Amino acid sequence: MAVLEKLVVRAQVLRRIRAFFDARDFIEVETPVRIPAPAPEPHIDCPAVVARPRAEDLSRAEFLRASPELQMKKLLCMGLPRIWQMGPCFREGEKGGRHSPEFTMLEWYRAEADYLDILKDMEELVGGVLGLDPVPFRRVTVREAYRTWAGWDPFADWDQDRFDFDMATKIEPNLPREPVFLIDYPPAAASLSRMRAEPDGTSVAERWELYVGGMELANAFTELTDPVEQRRRFEAAREERRRLDESDYPLDEDFLGRLGSMPPSGGVALGVDRLVMLAADARSIDEIRVRA
Repeated sequence: MAVLEKLVVRAQVLRRIRAFFDARDFIEVETPVRIPAPAPEPHIDCPAVVARPRAEDLSRAEFLRASPELQMKKLLCMGLPRIWQMGPCFREGEKGGRHSPEFTMLEWYRAEADYLDILKDMEELVGGVLGLDPVPFRRVTVREAYRTWAGWDPFADWDQDRFDFDMATKIEPNLPREPVFLIDYPPAAASLSRMRAEPDGTSVAERWELYVGGMELANAFTELTDPVEQRRRFEAAREERRRLDESDYPLDEDFLGRLGSMPPSGGVALGVDRLVMLAADARSIDEIRVRA
């Protein structure tokens, strides 16, 4: 397929996405691209709009967003029940066949919903866009995946570096090529997710990631709504960033101040460029984006 034909496929995918949400009474929103405080996550770096301030003066910082997540959750706190947004996001140091420093993200959130409700949305959306069989996609728990392909249980013996290394080298390469949800993560691997206690006492993060054709496509949570716990996790993430010698970010105090009024909710982020790659049978993200 020629480059121009792939761009036509991209336009078709965007139309199908918009039609999906229009048919389900979601409200399309638009939040700022320039933000003062990204969610602190290890290995995700936002480009600074201005020169990075010293660590003791983070109040003057401004960044290009890596995700509209915190700004969209503020709208849930204000009372919007079903929202979606598709637009540009930015991450430093991400360049390759499946990565770009500028990319298009689709996120949606539903009040009074959880990660399994969002999972059903995802099956309908991705199945419709790609023309897949509508039967439910396969699910593999994180515990099952690590026991089978990495030979250890991250719930019993947590090690962040080992978890990340094995995810890239042992788990993802062994996932089936058909659509599969990697579901139920260790608590330390889901800083924005609600936790669930299993009958054996194990704490499980209500998070899943969708893989199609061996490629990670989307990441979803049952959202954490406890501001005290969220602050604790953000501070832990900032400490991890410092350990890795990554830039520090200020906390979004406006978000933390509103979080206690957010209803139980589910949300997800989907890489639109990767979805288009699948629809256009493209091998690189550069094939399906217009470049200057």
